[in-house]
Amino acid sequence: MSSLRLTIENGRFHDGHGNQVLLRGINIAADAKLPSHPEVPSHVADGFFDGDKVKFHGRPFRKEDAHIHFARLKRFGYNTIRYIFTWEAIEAAGPGIYDEEWIQHTIDVLRVTKEYGFHVFMDPHQDVWSRYCGGSGAPMWTIYACGLNPQSFAATEAAIVHNTYPEPEKFPKMIWSTNYYRLAAATIFTMFFAGRDFAPKCIINGLNIQDFLQGHFVSACAHLAKRIHEAGDIEDEVVFGWESLNEPNRGMIGHVNLDAIPKEQQLKKGTCPTLWQSFLTGSGRACEIDTWDIGGLGAYKVGRALIDPHGEQAWLPRDYDDSRYGWKRDPGWKLGECIWAQHGLWDPSQDILLRKDYFEKNPRTGQVLDYPTFTNTYFMDFYRFYRNAIRGIHNNAILLCQPPTLEIPPKIKGTEDDDPNMVYAPHYYDGITLMTKKWNRTWNVDVFGVLRGRYLHPAFAIKIGESAIRNSFKEQLAAIRKEGLDYMGNHPCILTEFGIPYDMDDKHAYKTGDYSSQIAAMDANHFAVEGSGMEGYTLWVYGATNDHQRGDQWNGEDLSIVSVDDQTLPVSNVPRTQTTSSANFLKPSAASPRAEVDDGASVTPANLKQTLTNPSISSEASSANPELTNTPGYRAAEAYVRPAPITISGKMIQYGFDLKNSQFTLNIEAPKGRPADSATTIFLPEYHFPKDQCMVAVSSGRWEISTDDEERAWIQKLRWWHSDGPQSLRVTGLIRPHNTLSGTADESGFLEQCQQSYGVDLKNCSVM
Repeated sequence: MSSLRLTIENGRFHDGHGNQVLLRGINIAADAKLPSHPEVPSHVADGFFDGDKVKFHGRPFRKEDAHIHFARLKRFGYNTIRYIFTWEAIEAAGPGIYDEEWIQHTIDVLRVTKEYGFHVFMDPHQDVWSRYCGGSGAPMWTIYACGLNPQSFAATEAAIVHNTYPEPEKFPKMIWSTNYYRLAAATIFTMFFAGRDFAPKCIINGLNIQDFLQGHFVSACAHLAKRIHEAGDIEDEVVFGWESLNEPNRGMIGHVNLDAIPKEQQLKKGTCPTLWQSFLTGSGRACEIDTWDIGGLGAYKVGRALIDPHGEQAWLPRDYDDSRYGWKRDPGWKLGECIWAQHGLWDPSQDILLRKDYFEKNPRTGQVLDYPTFTNTYFMDFYRFYRNAIRGIHNNAILLCQPPTLEIPPKIKGTEDDDPNMVYAPHYYDGITLMTKKWNRTWNVDVFGVLRGRYLHPAFAIKIGESAIRNSFKEQLAAIRKEGLDYMGNHPCILTEFGIPYDMDDKHAYKTGDYSSQIAAMDANHFAVEGSGMEGYTLWVYGATNDHQRGDQWNGEDLSIVSVDDQTLPVSNVPRTQTTSSANFLKPSAASPRAEVDDGASVTPANLKQTLTNPSISSEASSANPELTNTPGYRAAEAYVRPAPITISGKMIQYGFDLKNSQFTLNIEAPKGRPADSATTIFLPEYHFPKDQCMVAVSSGRWEISTDDEERAWIQKLRWWHSDGPQSLRVTGLIRPHNTLSGTADESGFLEQCQQSYGVDLKNCSVM
């Protein structure tokens, strides 16, 4: 097996042989957000608040099943894994109490990835801080440390949590993400990033809550890094890097007016309290709050709702026993009272807001804290702390810097933070498809352009027609990459999250087996990332326990590329023992290091369900509703199992896959002085490119298509020995009937409604 060591040279990844490497990856796994003992998916209330006793053993999946999952992913063409873990998995039992059994399982699974040649980077994952705030990430004790009572979040709407929702089957889609703007997560993120400045009374064990939280988070990650280092055969060889905290949020930092919804808050769904209203409901007061929903062009107000906690508070009661976790809270931090009242923001005796602009400026410097300022100060202070701790153990670690989502990256180009071993790691989702769970082929919106103020009016950001939509996605990702280069310096850019919802159109695909919408959406997203010039990506997500009824088992999301209720993409019937080459003849391939086993016994995409021993992935229907399981499909695998360069003998200029015409193109620049036997290697999926039904055209040199299992999974590769200078390759495969649906009348009609609401006739104006 070739060396797995990655280096960064001139903003690109290279292997030990000097070849450029494209990181094409997947997030492993959605299951890592949830405990396994007891098993508490987000729709289950029983045992939810026993957070000190939960275990994540066996996450993301059992070690015995790891070979099956990784063989499948290797056959899909992936070479990179974003390995999801949570702080809760490490330190659930209490501060400083680490789960060594989970850590050992993680090391064991990482050793399996080594056998398959994966490049791995670690992702300390969170969503809206914690499962107890409606997401994932931090242990339950961190909520108590902040003086909050998670068992009162439902009554006060300090967080909307699926586990405590009255009717979990009716949990509104994507409402979990609004928790960033509710009391619990907004308070905790403020404390985490800027507690010293904005919550100076919050002292625990002699430390400000900021230092207490950050210290425990960074120490937990460093402990995992230390154990991986001590394992001896994983660091650098498998785990090449560490990403910073997933999707960090500034909480209340920078809010100009606590009595108003900030203009930058694009996400409004369900009840949408101002932060001032959240203070009131969090302290047991009744409030009438605006309610919102989301349509094609964003949020719109639908009414008002009375939230009445009947005196119940989101804060810990006065008599709460802090000895439970062994910490000592400073006497100046009073339990039973809103911490923001204690800091003089409002008067509980009269329910009057006193300092609506409390969070607008840095109290030490007077600097206005807009989002770029937050990113360049509080976020970067945390990032340096985390980076230095990881590098103190994993000396050569590549750090993937993930600033707040869709915000301008930190301005560090040319500074000490312009680290040669740094990667820019943004996220991007097609928000309209994600929030509406519908692929609209007629129109979409340039969201990134709107956020950057590139349009005089949002109506001008509308893109009409599928071709314009696809190009808009590509242009948005290219602009995100350029921002990284402009602000952070010449670093690789990996899109560490993007993906699509599979339960579109009220789960139409599950009822009919027709995945046309999913194929179109998935292909549009991959077209965009391929054309953006990014140096890699990791698709969200692989979920070992996904099913048609409950999706990823978390907050109603359904983004997993595989499901127990769907089929896997069939493989080619062409014998693996043959090689096709530019010499236009067939010859036996080189002997395999292991004898090939018949598909009935080996692990292939065609027999994974039968092979897997975990009951969570079986051939039995998972749902009591046969309507959702009787017509399994390929789950849009036609669009995500696609050709891509693995290593480039030179510099990659452009690559892409035209799914409709089954055509792959690659343009490179090969320098002089390369070894004569240096070849560019491409993953060429047999589904699209059966050996006997594909045509190859190259600008120079010779090529060969062969199938081997040098990394424990049979995959088809094209190797191309080319000349120096500009070179091009085109491979045309088997055209299959994909993406044949056109936009519907409903989609066009809704576009007309949007036009009327904005007073703009898009048929007679130029759209940017």
